Amino acid sequence: MNTPDNSHAFSADEIDAVYRAIRERRDMRHFRPDPLEEGQLERFIHAAHMAPSVGYMQPWRFLRITDPALRKAIHAHVDEERIATADALGERSDEFMKLKVEGILSCAEVLVVGLTDQREKYIFGRRTMPEMDLASASCAIQNMWLAARAEGIGMGWVSLFDPARIRELCGMPEGSQPIAVLCIGHVEEFYPAPMLEIEKWDKRKNIKELFFENAWKI
Repeated sequence: MNTPDNSHAFSADEIDAVYRAIRERRDMRHFRPDPLEEGQLERFIHAAHMAPSVGYMQPWRFLRITDPALRKAIHAHVDEERIATADALGERSDEFMKLKVEGILSCAEVLVVGLTDQREKYIFGRRTMPEMDLASASCAIQNMWLAARAEGIGMGWVSLFDPARIRELCGMPEGSQPIAVLCIGHVEEFYPAPMLEIEKWDKRKNIKELFFENAWKI
């Protein structure tokens, strides 16, 4: 069967580059402190802001942490939550505590990402699924992640925190919701596979377990 002509497609090399960024993106925990090049962080933010959003609500807000004391306070809180998470894991507690779960003190840049307040006024696409604001912000973070990987910069998404505490530390408005602490910076190397897979915490599921046709097969 002949393949239909598609004048909208990128070139073969460009397509390969997109899929390579997707395939080699990693949730990084090990960083070098070298600063990013001038304008690089701004490019990543612009990439994030090009993400799709339900009802075009653009719920994402990015807070750059440049105060060393604030960075240390965020790290201290994340470490408290790391210990609390270990306690909650029961028999896997010791195994979890051996994992490196963040690089807040060693990376070049730390960003706190949050959902804006007053999101309830955006009904388009959210009437029955209000969580779509979180889905939209996650798309923005993924855009940033892929842009960073394409430029050889590592990024890690830290979610071990109490949103109320991060909101307080960062002076965020009541009703806003912190969803991520992002560590961004140079790395010695990118992990050859996801770190939790390398550490045998879990493994990638077979696609046959996740992809169905017409009905969800249990």
